[in-house]
Amino acid sequence: MYPDTQQPLFLGRQPILDRERRLCAYELLFRSDASGAAHVTDGAQATATVMVNAFAELGMTHVLDDCDAYINVDQGFLFSDLIELLPRPGAVIEILESVPPTPAVVERCRALRAMGYTLALDDVVAMDARTVALLPLVRVVKVDVMAVNGPPLARLVADLRRQAPQVRLLAEKVETQADYDHCMALGFALFQGYHFARPSTLVGRRLGHSQRTLLRLMTQLCTDASSRDLEETLKTEPGLTVNLLRMANSAGSSASTTVTSLGDVIHVLGRRYLQRWVQLLLFCSGGGGAHLDPLLMLAATRGRLMEITVNLHRPRDAAMADGAFMAGMMSLMPALLGMPMEQVLPTLGLAPAIDSALRKRDGPIGHLLRLATASEEEGVPDLGAALLANDWVCPVLFSRAQSEALAWAHSLSRRALGGAMET
Repeated sequence: MYPDTQQPLFLGRQPILDRERRLCAYELLFRSDASGAAHVTDGAQATATVMVNAFAELGMTHVLDDCDAYINVDQGFLFSDLIELLPRPGAVIEILESVPPTPAVVERCRALRAMGYTLALDDVVAMDARTVALLPLVRVVKVDVMAVNGPPLARLVADLRRQAPQVRLLAEKVETQADYDHCMALGFALFQGYHFARPSTLVGRRLGHSQRTLLRLMTQLCTDASSRDLEETLKTEPGLTVNLLRMANSAGSSASTTVTSLGDVIHVLGRRYLQRWVQLLLFCSGGGGAHLDPLLMLAATRGRLMEITVNLHRPRDAAMADGAFMAGMMSLMPALLGMPMEQVLPTLGLAPAIDSALRKRDGPIGHLLRLATASEEEGVPDLGAALLANDWVCPVLFSRAQSEALAWAHSLSRRALGGAMET
């Protein structure tokens, strides 16, 4: 079903409803396979995997449908800089019951709240030391109504309201209509549990990227390499570029501008944010990744062909060359992701000219994309017509561009093979 280098990914989500039974949030959950199993051996890595799958691999828009995301965080991840990759608006940091109320934890929660993050306290069953210490810093308290019910639940709700009237109370593990009616009567604002919906498992395709490239990017970022050097590294990794585009567009990186080039991706994310994201991907990658997916290779080669074609014909039009590369590389994403272009593009935030070229194959970049696609076909039946449509493209120079793009692709293959042999 999937190529050897393209593995399936899994992400669980369970709805959270308000008092009108309207969907307002999802809790995102680590999943090991399509059955819904969650074999967690490292809580921090499970959180990191949920973040990568939700915000990069699947795309936040597809996963959340504009709802908030509740994400479980253990003590280790709470203190990691990687937590700051979460979008401030839209993400709720759910502090697990295993996190002790130490002075350091309290101070870290205070700092995250000052940064603009929303905190939630998970699995509250009593006014214990943890609840009392963290209550002033959270905006949501999740009460386990399966573990505490009847008069004790009413007393707990009253105590929470008295000590923190500003927090929203969420009844979790609501199993029956009777549970729901009782929690409604007690004044809970939010509800989650099997009575409404069991967690579902989303399945997607993981876009490959090599550890060697991630390490190269990390080294470049740590040594303050030029943006052009970073762009050249990203050009070899279409899957990684799509992940970063999704982060720039939909993971709350304060991006309101559209993306035309890889340079825009670097600028929108910022070097510090990009470095943390590469660190997170390295944390989740777990090794391997030296082999190139043939479709990813074709995507990179097509983008390079279009870029070289523009450079040969319009050497002063760097903006068009950058846009041509981006369009060529993104043009194969439907095949890689297994979804139509109309579903892929909203998660990327590309500039209108590139977006239109990918949707309709119109405009100068769209026509050039038709030419690049025709040149890949067996017997090139449409190549002549495509060249005529691009009357500014010289057949001789286009042939040269093809040769240079193939040579570039060949160098990528040699590099990947070298990485495989080293490992």
